[in-house]
Amino acid sequence: MPTYVDGYLLPVPTRNLEKYRAMAARAAKIWKKHGALSYCEAAAEDMSAKFCPPFTKLLKPKRGETLIFAFVTYKSRAHRDKVNAAVMADPELMAGCDPKNMPFDCTRMFYGGFSAIVEARQ
Repeated sequence: MPTYVDGYLLPVPTRNLEKYRAMAARAAKIWKKHGALSYCEAAAEDMSAKFCPPFTKLLKPKRGETLIFAFVTYKSRAHRDKVNAAVMADPELMAGCDPKNMPFDCTRMFYGGFSAIVEARQ
């Protein structure tokens, strides 16, 4: 059975990066508690690709923003749906963030669910 992956791409004002990192670290614990196989959030470092358009062409970050690429892995889409339902019902999730005072603009976050077609692991 192939792994299922939720992927996210979003800009975060660089001045809010530490606040975002702390929020993401809490989220990682919650997703893992409910069964996610892995949780990863990464800040853009090299957006100078010459062989294809970099993410900055897609998202067009404003000056002073850092792009975040994130993904969560699951056993399957059904597993993802079960984990995400539990996460969204977990009071710890909302206790850790104020929807009116987020460290990023939620309307500029991109998301999608993907079935893995190739996986290479050690």
